[in-house]
Amino acid sequence: MSSSSEFLKIAGAIMLPNLGGFVNGQITRKHIDNWYRHLNFPSYRPPNWIFAPMWTSLYSGMGYASYLVWRDGGGFGGDAQLPLIAYGTQLALNWAWTPIFFGKQKMLAGLVDLLALTATSSLCGVLFFKINRVAGYIFIPYVAWLSFASLLNYSVYKLNCGDKDKKEIEAATLKKE
Repeated sequence: MSSSSEFLKIAGAIMLPNLGGFVNGQITRKHIDNWYRHLNFPSYRPPNWIFAPMWTSLYSGMGYASYLVWRDGGGFGGDAQLPLIAYGTQLALNWAWTPIFFGKQKMLAGLVDLLALTATSSLCGVLFFKINRVAGYIFIPYVAWLSFASLLNYSVYKLNCGDKDKKEIEAATLKKE
């Protein structure tokens, strides 16, 4: 296999998650000034400028990790099949968070998505590790960031929980009883 062919596969794997990140960045920008900046935040919230480079590096890492697993695990028909399904699932959950949190302004639903994302990403990292150790290790900072993002989402929710969210919680609680 030629090195240029391999390079294109790596580049494609890295660009895929970043494409979703770019689209979500456009969604986020629309809501920063008219909604997000007016929320109450915990003291440990990083400055807004941190998020774009953080996500770009995490997306690039996870994309490269997916390439390693695809390459070493026999592609979609080999041992890599389940890990790549987990990868696609966590990527879909990742991309869903921005439209939920920023687009629909549903902080609680965003938190639920983040918790599912963190669990799925953790599983993905373990499955990747079984195929390629480096790919598994690449998921450690990603899962750590998702854990922090979950805490941040929870804190923002708690600091801004409005009557609408309280009613949604009460309605969901009554349905369970």
